[in-house]
Amino acid sequence: MTALKPLKLSTEQKAGAIIVGGLVAFSVLEWLFNSSDYATQDLANAFAAPSVPEPFGTDQYGRSMLARMGAAVRLSILLSLMCVLSAASIGVVLGVIAGWKKGAADRVISFFVNMVLALPGLVLILLIISLAPGSLLMIYVAISLVLWVEYFRVVRAVTATAVTSSAMQASKMLGFGWLYCFKRHVWPAIVSPVLTLAAFGAAASILALAAIGFVMVGLKPPTAELGFMMVELFPFYSDAPWVLVQPMLAVFLLVLGLNLLAGSNR
Repeated sequence: MTALKPLKLSTEQKAGAIIVGGLVAFSVLEWLFNSSDYATQDLANAFAAPSVPEPFGTDQYGRSMLARMGAAVRLSILLSLMCVLSAASIGVVLGVIAGWKKGAADRVISFFVNMVLALPGLVLILLIISLAPGSLLMIYVAISLVLWVEYFRVVRAVTATAVTSSAMQASKMLGFGWLYCFKRHVWPAIVSPVLTLAAFGAAASILALAAIGFVMVGLKPPTAELGFMMVELFPFYSDAPWVLVQPMLAVFLLVLGLNLLAGSNR
C-alpha cells in the first residue's frame, strides 16, 4: 500500500523558501514596526533619496516607499494565499469526485471546466473584474475561478489511476470504506502534485494581480499594489530609478521564489 512520506526539499526549493520567507518577513516586520502610512503625501519631499528615516526613499507624491512596498507585498502574498486555498479546495474536491465516480459527475464537471478553458485566463479575469472595477473581492473571485481548473485536471487524472490500482482494489475487497481508501491510497498520490500546483498557482496569482494593475483596471489609488506602482513610477524612471526598481524587483523575487519552491519533491 502507498504511504505518505515526508517531503524533502531540494536545493532549489530551499532557495525558493528562503526568498519567499524573506519577503514574508519583510512585509510582516514593516507592518509591525513602521509607523508611516503608505497613503500619506508630502509633496515637498518627493523622490527623496534613500536615507535612515526612509531607507527606500519616497515616490512622486512624497509617500514612504518602505510603507508602500510593505503594504504591496503583503497584499500580493495574502491574495495569492487566499486564491490558492480556494482554488485548491474546489479543484481537489471536484477532481476526486470526477476521477472516483466517473460517469455523469465527470461529464458535468468537465463541461464547466471546458467553459472556463474557452477563454484565456487573463481575459476571463478582466471580464469578471469589469463587473465591479477596483473590487478586491472580484479580483479574488476571478483569479480563483481561473486557478481551480488546473487542480481539477491533475487531481482527476491521479485519482482515476489510484482507484484502479491493485492496492485500492484490495482495500475494497477487505471491506474498508471510502474514507480509509481516500486517506490511504488517493491522498498520498495527490498531495505532492497539489503542493507543486499551489506554488505555481501563487506565482500566477501574483502575476495576474500585477498585470491587471499594470493595465490600470485593478485596485484604485491610493492602494499600494505592485503592478499599479510600476505604472505610476515608470514616467519618472530617469529621475528616480531606484524607486521604479523596487516593485519590479518585488514581483520578480516573489515569482522566482515560488517557482523554485514548486520544484520536484524528492
